[in-house]
Amino acid sequence: MSDSDIEVLKNQLSIARNEIKNLRQQISNLQHVHQKDVQNIQTTLENFQCRSCQLNTGKGSNEESAENGHDTSTSEDIPFRAIGVIRTAFSEKRAVPRQANVASKLISRIELNPTVFNNPKHSVEGLDNFSHIWIIYHFHRNQAHLKAKVAPPRLGGERVGVFSTRSPHRPCPIGLSLVQLERIENSTIYFYGTDMVDETPVLDIKPYIPQYDVPGQIDEQQFYNSREAPDGEENVEQATASSSRNINQNVTVPNWIANGSTLKVAFNENSEQQIMELGVDKKSISDILQADPRSVYLRTKYGSQIYTFQLGDNTVTCKFDDLNSVVNVLHVRKVVNLSEVDDDDAENRNVE
Repeated sequence: MSDSDIEVLKNQLSIARNEIKNLRQQISNLQHVHQKDVQNIQTTLENFQCRSCQLNTGKGSNEESAENGHDTSTSEDIPFRAIGVIRTAFSEKRAVPRQANVASKLISRIELNPTVFNNPKHSVEGLDNFSHIWIIYHFHRNQAHLKAKVAPPRLGGERVGVFSTRSPHRPCPIGLSLVQLERIENSTIYFYGTDMVDETPVLDIKPYIPQYDVPGQIDEQQFYNSREAPDGEENVEQATASSSRNINQNVTVPNWIANGSTLKVAFNENSEQQIMELGVDKKSISDILQADPRSVYLRTKYGSQIYTFQLGDNTVTCKFDDLNSVVNVLHVRKVVNLSEVDDDDAENRNVE
C-alpha cells in the first residue's frame, strides 16, 4: 500500500470520526426534544377535562351563550381539510430552506386530493396564467412547543416575539410560501422554490397578484393614471424609478433581516465528481448551504462541525468553517436503503 493510499484512508477515517461525533450531537439534541415532549404530555394530561367536567366548571356552556345571543360555535378548534399534499426533495426537516427563494431551482409539486372535488383538474383552470402562487400549508411535522418568544437564526440567540418572525413553531402551525409556478399537469401543480418537507398537507392555493400583494403598487398605478407628465419629462423609466423609491420608503424591515450574511460554499474534487456521477443539482446544494441551515443551537454550541442532510435520494456531507464563513462540501452519496440491504443479505444466506 502506497503512502497516498494511507493518507486517503486516514482522511476517510477522520471524516468518519467527525460524522460519528455529529451523530452523537444529534442524539443529544433529540433527547432534549424528547424531554420537552414528555413535559408537554404531562402538562396536557394534568390539565385535561372531559366534556362533563367542562360543563360543570362553566367551560363550553353553549346553552348560556345561546341565551345571551352569542354564537354557540367555538373559535378555539377550527377544523381544516387538506386539499392536497406537497412532494419535495426533503424527506426530513433537516436542512429544509427557511424561505422558498433560497433554493429557487428545486422543483416540487402539489398533488391535489381527488376527494375534495369530483374533478380536481377544474379547480386549477386559469391558474397557469399566473407566474407565481401563494401556498398555504400545515406544519404537520412540528412539535407543539408553543413559545411567545423565539430565537431567529440571524439574531444569533437573541429572542423576539414569535409574530415578528417567520418561525414555523407557531400557535397555529400554518405556513405561507410564495413560489414560482412551473407547469400544471392535470391536477398536479409543479413549482420552483421549496421550503417544505415532503408530504406537507396543503390547505389552500392563491394566485400572486403584485398590484394587491406588494405595498404601494396600487398607489403607484393611481398616481400615474391621474398625473400629467411635466414638460420635458419624457423618460418614463426614470419617472417610474423615482416614484418607486418614494413608495419603497414606506416599507421597512428590521436590520437583522436586511443585513443577513451568506456563507461561501466550496466543493472538493471528491464531491464534484460524485455530483457529476449522480446528476445532482450543484446549485441547489450551494443555495441551501449559503443560507446556513443549522439551528442557532447547533451553530453556537457545536461550531465548525460536520453536517449532513438528505436531498432527494442523496446524502450531502459538509463541514462548516465558522471562522472564515465557509462551508466545505465533502461527500454527496446515494442514500442506502437498509431494508433492501437486509433483504439481500437474507437472500444470500438462503442461497448459501
